[in-house]
Amino acid sequence: MLVNLSPSSRSSALNLQRLLALRGVAIFCQVLTVLVAVYGLDMPLPLPEVGIIIAAFVALTLLAWARLKLPRLVTDQELFGHLLIDVTALTALLYFTGGSANPFVSLLLLPLTIAAAALPGAYSWAMAAICVACYSLLMVFYVPLPHAHNNDFNLHVLGMWFNFMLSAGLIAYFVVKMGNTLRERDQRLSEARESALRDERLVALGTLAAGAAHELGTPLATMAVLTKELEQDYAALPEMTGKMRILRDQVNRCKSILSTMASSAGQARAESGHAVALDDYLEDVLKQWRNMRPAITVQPRWQGPLPAPRIVAEQTLTQAITNILNNAADASPDNVEVEGRWDAHELSLEVFDRGMGLTPTTQARAGELLFTTKEPGQGLGLGLFLANATISRFGGSVQLLNREGGGACTRVVLPLSNLKTST
Repeated sequence: MLVNLSPSSRSSALNLQRLLALRGVAIFCQVLTVLVAVYGLDMPLPLPEVGIIIAAFVALTLLAWARLKLPRLVTDQELFGHLLIDVTALTALLYFTGGSANPFVSLLLLPLTIAAAALPGAYSWAMAAICVACYSLLMVFYVPLPHAHNNDFNLHVLGMWFNFMLSAGLIAYFVVKMGNTLRERDQRLSEARESALRDERLVALGTLAAGAAHELGTPLATMAVLTKELEQDYAALPEMTGKMRILRDQVNRCKSILSTMASSAGQARAESGHAVALDDYLEDVLKQWRNMRPAITVQPRWQGPLPAPRIVAEQTLTQAITNILNNAADASPDNVEVEGRWDAHELSLEVFDRGMGLTPTTQARAGELLFTTKEPGQGLGLGLFLANATISRFGGSVQLLNREGGGACTRVVLPLSNLKTST
């Protein structure tokens, strides 16, 4: 029931669950204490009134458990309201069992402790005022506790000891868990803010890329025409002709990249990929990359059950893997290795190079926007950033490690649940 809630609502729902569990422990202890007092110590307590209070407390707890099954969000106000119910029930029980002279009166501090751990400061101060008011009223208005025998002081001390032990145990277990829930919520909110910031950067980059693709179309077309004419003009010079052909091929490659960007931009997942076996997809990515970098020799090693899971061949994922391969080739043109391992649920892809390796600064900042270790003019620091953002979008992670013997390893761990297809 909590999967689709926001971090704040999920935390409030978990805290309400724990509060109701704590209330169940309190009800058990209340019933046990009443039975011991009446049948063990022969105290003539007002059982009808006490029984009605406990029964109402049980009914409200059952209703609260049923409410948790509803899709409605749990708010701080609702959690505070349940704490008020606890204070009211405890105050009513104390009124009929000796008021402030009851050794269990300090249990009024437990709802205050929970409010301080799980709710904003304003609620904590309000709960403190309510608890102080209830304690003060119990000093004046209460039904005196009947005397069981002459050893009342020892019984009072024993009750205080049991109350202290019970309160300490409940605080140590339940309240600490509530505090941990809030810390986990803050961490999830921080991760959500970081993800939103990364998405904003990606949108900005996408906008700039679309504009650049539009603006570059005309000059690239002009360059293609001019290189073809120059190739004809220098037909008698084989050396110049070869250089012009290489230049024209590079211009055509740029035009092809821009065409791919234009055709895939803004498309939905179903439109940007097709169903393919995972091993075939990896081989196809390597084949495309070899065409782009024909001078690089790479030997892939695949491990996994066959037939491999079928996935949607996402264009954005292909580009992310290509960026990682390009980084490895730039660092180590003569030695690039690729290892892929998969099972029914996850793909682990490792790309090795024999470059200079990673400094601590590079390991810490790799994947940040516009961070690069390449010489000026050789890279903008976008490749790994875009690869990291894309793989994170599919629930995966990218890790950079130094490898034994020199060089680096880029490890991609990608769950297949967001890519699998049944067709």
